[in-house]
Amino acid sequence: MDVKDILKEIKGNLLTLVGGKFEDLKSETKQDVQDFLNASKEKLERWTLFLANGSITAEEYKWLVESQKDLVVLKGLYAAGVSKIKLGHLKNTILDTVIKTALGAVLNNNNASGNANA
Repeated sequence: MDVKDILKEIKGNLLTLVGGKFEDLKSETKQDVQDFLNASKEKLERWTLFLANGSITAEEYKWLVESQKDLVVLKGLYAAGVSKIKLGHLKNTILDTVIKTALGAVLNNNNASGNANA
């Protein structure tokens, strides 16, 4: 399993999510997503590896990712006039997307490895 592939999938899913919610603010959403990923990339890589090799549980991974909520700043969307309430909901959705994408990739990889060994 390549963590960089998982991070690319997370980025794609986040851009789709945020771009779909704010169709008219694509450049702002892209920059906000990139800023978040840049700020948390190292931790996400490490935690995803820990998850993949069984060093941490899915619940621990979820808690760690949710601890990064303050790094989801969304400056571009805020400057464009998106309300704080919408941004708060979006932050939660962004973190949920990161968690679901990583867990899905790790579980799929583990299942594929288990099937190959069977």
